[in-house]
Amino acid sequence: MKNRIIRDVMPIKINGKQFYKVNRITMKTTFKKNILVALMFGTFISYANEGITTISNVKRVKVEFNSVKKGNTLIIKEDNGSILFSENLKTTGNYSRMFDLSALKNGNYTAELNKNFEIIVKPFVVNDGNVSFLTSKETKIIKPIIRNENNRLFISKIDTNKEPVHVTLYYKEELIFSKTFNESKNLNKVFRLAKNEFGNYRVIVNSQNKSYVKEFNI
Repeated sequence: MKNRIIRDVMPIKINGKQFYKVNRITMKTTFKKNILVALMFGTFISYANEGITTISNVKRVKVEFNSVKKGNTLIIKEDNGSILFSENLKTTGNYSRMFDLSALKNGNYTAELNKNFEIIVKPFVVNDGNVSFLTSKETKIIKPIIRNENNRLFISKIDTNKEPVHVTLYYKEELIFSKTFNESKNLNKVFRLAKNEFGNYRVIVNSQNKSYVKEFNI
């Protein structure tokens, strides 16, 4: 992976005249040299059609999320899972920011807001410079709850789509449990851990193309 550069453009006024200050920010991406994601502020043009909002012939695209909290994470990803942009939000309220997506190759992407207990996913498609947000396919993924108490491991997961949930458990980096659960929309499992097996445990829950990891010691 190589360091890439994005530019954060901010308007400033000097002696009554407006200029634009460009801050250089280094980020790591897997982009080829000719691909760049630039942060910019501005306006955009859009129209809606059957749950699809298409932004045509413009470079800047607005990404918006409501009710964000300080510490939430915004991620823009390729369809293969590669992260193109990641930002830890520094304020609480409604989030709105312009992105220059003109250098992205044709394909499927997602803008994801990672919150404390859920992930909001907004898919979009880039096709020959046009960006289409698939508003009808926006989803909310409820994160699993993973906790340990009194040598017991509790795992619960709510999923209205009833997708499989795979649970993997390691003890001192040794695999001790692995199983896929094809449950109803609610998964609730309790695992009893040996009282005399002290040390580090790591549990991984995979569901809806997401992985959740928790480590704890006994």
